[in-house]
Amino acid sequence: MYDVAALGELLIDFTPAGNYDPKSPVFQQNAGGAPANVLASLSRLGGSGAFLGMAGDDPFGRFLKTAMEDSGVDMAGLRFTEKAHTTLAFVHLDEHGDRHFSFYGLPGADRMLTPQDLKLDLIADARVFHFGALSLAGEMSAKALKSALSFAKDRHKIISYDPNWRPALWKNEREAKNGMRFGLQYADIVKLSEDELEFLTGEKGPAAGTERLIRQGASIVFVTQGPDGCFFRCRKGMGHRNTYDTPVVDTTGSGDTFFGAALFCLTRSDVEIRSVDAEQLGGIVDFANAAGALCASHKGAFAGMPTVREIENCRRTVPRLVRR
Repeated sequence: MYDVAALGELLIDFTPAGNYDPKSPVFQQNAGGAPANVLASLSRLGGSGAFLGMAGDDPFGRFLKTAMEDSGVDMAGLRFTEKAHTTLAFVHLDEHGDRHFSFYGLPGADRMLTPQDLKLDLIADARVFHFGALSLAGEMSAKALKSALSFAKDRHKIISYDPNWRPALWKNEREAKNGMRFGLQYADIVKLSEDELEFLTGEKGPAAGTERLIRQGASIVFVTQGPDGCFFRCRKGMGHRNTYDTPVVDTTGSGDTFFGAALFCLTRSDVEIRSVDAEQLGGIVDFANAAGALCASHKGAFAGMPTVREIENCRRTVPRLVRR
């Protein structure tokens, strides 16, 4: 049985390589896509994951399949299409290592996924079904995701969700908000940023926004806050944990690495996900914070994903950042 089966985008991240010169930039090809990153993070820690999605029948798509398999992820649910190319994302870093994306090849192959392409036995054999909002931005991929969500819900799977707000990939803000809110209807576990939380709930501050999501049906909400760590809430309480003071090189994939680490802990422990308490969740958040911080200390998402030993070493030896 898999810990997590995930459906969503699989794309190429072209990240700055070497000593970045904005006048003559060089980019390195890396595997990317938020659901794929979550699975790779989980697998790096010793968890088991399976991916469902679509890539272009091109060299980029085949590279992605190999990269995910090399990370230990079951790719039996990946389909290839000649109707669209694999999506490309160029990652631009500012002086703080924070990333901004430029997307090419839209609509990409990931949006060509249909309900008939789904290998549903992968979801049936998983404890958690994970998805991101970007599949809801495409007409066909939205139908596929909705079919998968209904299948998972009917089988009482734990469902985790990353709204992952990317304005360039939606037609307009209204459509994005409606699509992202649709995903919340199914979610037991939600991970999002403060900006995404305010965008979806209209509430300022993580306490009010997360309370609304819990009232709407979520069991666990993580609000990642970059250098300020993570605010979290469950049905039995809320809290905050500072992150770790690692050097920030590239934040690409650090939130996904956090989420993969959190799902690893939740699926590999005796914690009951729908009734976890704040003390239990705080320990999980601390572990996931270390994972995300270590990822941000490397260039490229996959290259920076840590092992359990590296995370535990970080927790023992690296000081925590003090909140602003």
